Amino acid sequence: MKNVKKIVAIAIIGIITVAFSGCNMIEKTQAGINNTVVASVNGEKITVGEVEARMKGTENQLKQQYGSNYASNSTAADQLKQAKTQMLEEMVTEDLLLQKAKTLKLVPSDSAINAEVKKQYDSLRSQDQYKKDSDWKAALTQNGFTEEALKAQMRNSVIIAKVTDYMTKNVSVTDKQIQDYYNSNQLKYTEQPNTIDIAHILVKTEAEAKDIKAQLDKGADFASLAKQKSTDTTSGAAGGELGTYNQANDDQSKQLDATFMTAALALKVGQISAPVQTQYGWHIIKCVDRKDYPVKKLDDVKAQVKDTLLSQAKQDAYQKTLDKWKKAADIKEEADKLS
Repeated sequence: MKNVKKIVAIAIIGIITVAFSGCNMIEKTQAGINNTVVASVNGEKITVGEVEARMKGTENQLKQQYGSNYASNSTAADQLKQAKTQMLEEMVTEDLLLQKAKTLKLVPSDSAINAEVKKQYDSLRSQDQYKKDSDWKAALTQNGFTEEALKAQMRNSVIIAKVTDYMTKNVSVTDKQIQDYYNSNQLKYTEQPNTIDIAHILVKTEAEAKDIKAQLDKGADFASLAKQKSTDTTSGAAGGELGTYNQANDDQSKQLDATFMTAALALKVGQISAPVQTQYGWHIIKCVDRKDYPVKKLDDVKAQVKDTLLSQAKQDAYQKTLDKWKKAADIKEEADKLS
């Protein structure tokens, strides 16, 4: 339930809520800009200044990546604009959930909230990188926090956690669902991760792919054809070699097109596929090597499967309820006012 965790998780990620008092300064002054309303949730306003205050961590990351003049870099500027728009959406969601906590009488007692905030704060403060007071204060400053603001955000997270629990309280998983998921996802439950080493030749048209396959069937060298014909010049220069991948294809940092992987997994070592079409073009795929391990028994992984399904079901229930609440709420957003 990654999105739910993202809302309730507390870490030094540059989140701080700053309230700006009203003033008579004109719109063109910085104070006036900060007080510009960019969203409202049932009448509760969110200003430019509040969004900007939450962007400190992101701005520091961009500064490290692009330098102190990152704002003049078009790529960095686009990333910052997208991050601000996303932050505004998250702030709208947070405000709505905090409102719902009051409406549904889900707000814990002050003593309960304070106890949980202390627990979260002490856990964060005790981490090795923050043992020195100077390191702790530097981390707070770098991410736009004060002690008070951090604890205030932790307080909100405690309340929001109660709301998300309410939103997902009726979620359950049946034994049949567990069995079906296990049967359909056995590559995720092998004794060791199954791997496959793949090479390919990528071309633009099916006719080209068929011609290359015909040459291979007659004994042509795969690596030589990859170097000559593949439009994927990086792998082509290596004879078509793409490297070794997890057969479950669940590594987000190294994930292949699903259609491509399905075709690759159908191959034995040394075998070459018929032409396969993906969003990138037409592929001829070769299985260079693969490692296949036994699948664990369901009884050994049942708890793990159940946790996976519960997490998915809770995320679905959360999103369905959130969409319903947002539709019923009076929400206005003007992200175009964010600079």
